[in-house]
Amino acid sequence: MLKAFIVDDEPLARDELSYLLKRSKQVEVAGEADCVEAALEKLKNLDIDVIFLDIQLADESGIEIASKLNQLDYPPLIVFATAFDEYALKAFELNAVDYLLKPIDEKRIQKTIDKLYKLADSSEQNIPLLSKPHSFQNERLEKLAVSIDEKIVLLHINDIVYIGTQDGKTVVATEKQKLWVNEPLVTFERKLHNTSIIRVHRAFLVNIDAIIEIEPWFNSTYNLITKSGDKVPVSRTYTKELKQLLGI
Repeated sequence: MLKAFIVDDEPLARDELSYLLKRSKQVEVAGEADCVEAALEKLKNLDIDVIFLDIQLADESGIEIASKLNQLDYPPLIVFATAFDEYALKAFELNAVDYLLKPIDEKRIQKTIDKLYKLADSSEQNIPLLSKPHSFQNERLEKLAVSIDEKIVLLHINDIVYIGTQDGKTVVATEKQKLWVNEPLVTFERKLHNTSIIRVHRAFLVNIDAIIEIEPWFNSTYNLITKSGDKVPVSRTYTKELKQLLGI
């Protein structure tokens, strides 16, 4: 059963959402909070699968909680529940599973629950969510939101060739362009978990679908020749995993 946490500064809204989740008999509401500080404090001691977040919390923002949660090694899934539709793009950037507009009815919340369960890998157990906290957050991620200056660029996963660290900054490379961003490589690795983009070096992630040739290098390492013409190094640490993925 899914374990959920609700963050909303309106008691009636929390009660209504809690009622709908419990009524599904598929979700356990493990905790609630009415502000950012209380939520973060309670979440330290709870194993949560999904957090339902209001965006406007008095003088605070649910976006703040979502940003902090995404910095964790194993963040919970995020579902925004709000009366405002203008934050949908930001929610997408934070890899939210769903974006619910208030008032939320029972049929709509059931669709969200169905989505969570459908994305979960339930082949061996009923819902092994806690054992695989990453297993479905990006299962169907098709686009990556990249913040450039004051705008957000949406890149299709298939168009990304590699993501690397150069001169202290992170570059996201496609065949047509290279975008320099401030987010660390580990953030992209977490966002792109369960996609075709994997780590092959301490400073590089590569899209395995963009590899056209593998060039032996020294000490059992390799260079990957990509469809953009760029070379991406593979360190010995990741050689075995890459070979297994490519069937070589």
